[in-house]
Amino acid sequence: MDVTRRRLLSLLSASGLLAVARPAVAANIGPTTSVSVDHTALLANTTAIFAGTPESNARPDVAAKLAAIERTARTWLAALDSARDGELFTGLPLGTSDPNLNASYQHLYEIALATRTPGGALDGDTTLQSRVIDGLVWLHEHYYGDQARGYYGNWFTWEIGISTHVSKTLVLLDDAVAEHAPDLVATYVASMDAYLRNGLNGDVNLDSRFHTGANLADITTNRILQGALLRDDARITKALEDQLTVFLTIDPYALRHGVTDGYYADGSFIQHHSVAYTGSYGRALLTRVMQTLKILDGTGAADGDTLVPVVQRWVIDGFAPLIFEGWMMEIVKGRAVSRTSTGYTDVATVVEAIVDLSDYSSGADADALKSYVKFIRSTSRAALDPATFVSPMSIARYADILADDSVPAADVNPAARSVAFNAMDKNVHRRPGYAFALARSSDRISKYEYMNGENLMPWFQGDGAYYLYLTGDDQTQAFGVDYYATVSPYALAGVTTPVEQRSTVPELYGRPYYENPGHPLGFTSSSESQNTYVYFPRGTNGHSGGATLDAYGAAGMVLSSDVAWRDKQAGILPDDFVAYQNTAATKSWFMLDDEIVVLVAGVTDPAGRAVTTAVDARIAAPADAVTVAGELRGGGAWTGAGTGDLAWLRYVNATRGTAVGYAFLSAQPVRVSLDQVTRSRRVVRTANPDTAVTKSVFGVLVGHSQATTALAYALVPHATQDRLRGYGAPDGPVTVLANDPGVQAVRHAGLGLVAANVFTGDPHDVAGLRVDGPASVIARTRSRLTTVAVSDPTMDRDLVRVTVAGRTLTKVAGDRAVRVSHAGGDTLLEVDTHRAYGASFTATLRG
Repeated sequence: MDVTRRRLLSLLSASGLLAVARPAVAANIGPTTSVSVDHTALLANTTAIFAGTPESNARPDVAAKLAAIERTARTWLAALDSARDGELFTGLPLGTSDPNLNASYQHLYEIALATRTPGGALDGDTTLQSRVIDGLVWLHEHYYGDQARGYYGNWFTWEIGISTHVSKTLVLLDDAVAEHAPDLVATYVASMDAYLRNGLNGDVNLDSRFHTGANLADITTNRILQGALLRDDARITKALEDQLTVFLTIDPYALRHGVTDGYYADGSFIQHHSVAYTGSYGRALLTRVMQTLKILDGTGAADGDTLVPVVQRWVIDGFAPLIFEGWMMEIVKGRAVSRTSTGYTDVATVVEAIVDLSDYSSGADADALKSYVKFIRSTSRAALDPATFVSPMSIARYADILADDSVPAADVNPAARSVAFNAMDKNVHRRPGYAFALARSSDRISKYEYMNGENLMPWFQGDGAYYLYLTGDDQTQAFGVDYYATVSPYALAGVTTPVEQRSTVPELYGRPYYENPGHPLGFTSSSESQNTYVYFPRGTNGHSGGATLDAYGAAGMVLSSDVAWRDKQAGILPDDFVAYQNTAATKSWFMLDDEIVVLVAGVTDPAGRAVTTAVDARIAAPADAVTVAGELRGGGAWTGAGTGDLAWLRYVNATRGTAVGYAFLSAQPVRVSLDQVTRSRRVVRTANPDTAVTKSVFGVLVGHSQATTALAYALVPHATQDRLRGYGAPDGPVTVLANDPGVQAVRHAGLGLVAANVFTGDPHDVAGLRVDGPASVIARTRSRLTTVAVSDPTMDRDLVRVTVAGRTLTKVAGDRAVRVSHAGGDTLLEVDTHRAYGASFTATLRG
């Protein structure tokens, strides 16, 4: 039977917070009978969201926001007054630039907003409202209404950007438009429908690769507003049903409309089909769905109560692990890593959504969200400016939370947490004092994202690049755009790369993309071929994933070239298309309490180039008091210059109160550098200001040769020299059990833990465990209990076998997917990994 909107909502609620919706149910989503909507309430809600109410705007906390709204409006009024021919606003010539047209519509909205903001100096100014309406008419007549001439540049401008500004402006000026230009709404809606070129008959097309995730939420929110303006319940209902699909958890084995964009069961978020994007598009989706809940509140159009738990789970399992002391981690920002305003600013938008979400939650859920808001505020190294919130009402709610002494500051993350976002090839490992974030890639997930001249040198960001965030640090001084601008793209922390020079896309082709429309693959700016080979290429390796056990993690990855290199060798790509070949290796990361152990094996380069592994790269202000100390493997003093066989190394930034230790668990020459580097922020993004940044760049590199194809080391946050010396002792905390292309494994004696990544299909014996690979396994023994966690990092195995040799153990707890049997004094674990998509399964054994 067909599933109604309310049935879909109830299914979402009943299926759990991030459970995978049944494919049979999702396949039946379709048009339903229109609901009766209170259009007046919907329009009033929308105006209140963006302009506030008399009550919210009377609050002193909101004054800065009101001033910002007025200041922005007056800026654009001046630009409106001084415009020349071919401009609506001075400096924005129209006719060929879609960004200028989009900006013109945005500035009309910003003026209109000031005229509807209670308590603002321009509130109720009908003269300005008439000027905005005149501007809308003029733009439509000269630059927008002719759809045959329009739709140049970026598709987003025409299908989302302009429609967003126009729809909100028309809502704000609904009464004035009805009086002065009664046909304007219908005229604009017809044009907006016509510009929905990637849609279907002027409406959303759920089968379109453009109408997914955050983009779908934007389009459907616009259409909800348009439906209210037209008093068209059918339009609202259809838009709402389309938007509700973003709440359904992505089941990679039963894709709906072929869409991989959205939230996954493990908390991952993907946009652009294969890009880990929680920190950018994920934020946009979170913001948009919260605005939808507020827009529809009390209108009769939706039962928001059943959607709120879904969004709560997005926050707790999707966003919270990725936010460290108010900073959004680099691994989920896509091309946005190259922008100057990421990190703390990203989290401010998340906080606004959480503030609003807490208002729709109740009981312990609401308390936890409010406490988390306070926790972010109290731990962030940058002051969160509520004037950056979209809604004055959210600012008032935020102030109420901060002022409520009954709400303690509390993290929704456990103090110790290890999260395998295997659906997007990322890991986050958290402990009191630090967080570790790892970026992997595969034939499922892109190595990086480059687009529109953003993130110009991204080549190795998904090849095991990692980021060690230290508590109390201002992360803008440690990471963000300045990290990518000053650290060599070939020496990002954690990457194993060939020694060569690569060229950016604009350098290669003279434009921000590769163009060859006449080729059978049809390379144009937004073609699928552009996405596949230029903007966000995937790897060619199927092995990328790992297991988690309690708060411990193991991850493994096979390094590979991307699909562009593979297909260039196969003669699929044009002769002038440039592709780069990567180094081959297997890599593992074992995430424990006091250290992260990194193993590298089988390092070879098919092209015979020299290869290096960057153990770490850290930046500091030139004036920071940075010192580096170390000891040679034989116990001799390290002079601090050149290359040596180091046993350990310790980096200290006394100015910032941070320290990181490096314990080298294998013998090899280590090159340490501390250089002053000055580069423009524009080297990573063409739209960045040409601002020169100088940083003290600390680098630790290991060069590989035929004799050093393997490497083992531990990152030790906040390490002292005494602790680092302990790693070289016979009874040191970490033992490397295996480090070759077939298996990489470690033991931590103090934790009673053994962890292994097996890369081949042969059985491998590791510390009393026989693992039929490929697999990732963690086993921990405490007293008479042994707990084993198993994951399939290839995501295509149906069954993984692990044998505990020489011990007869009984399963006393764990997942149903783990079957336990006995033979010849051994204990056999058979783990059903069929369609598990990298999830970990555990069994606790006694014996």
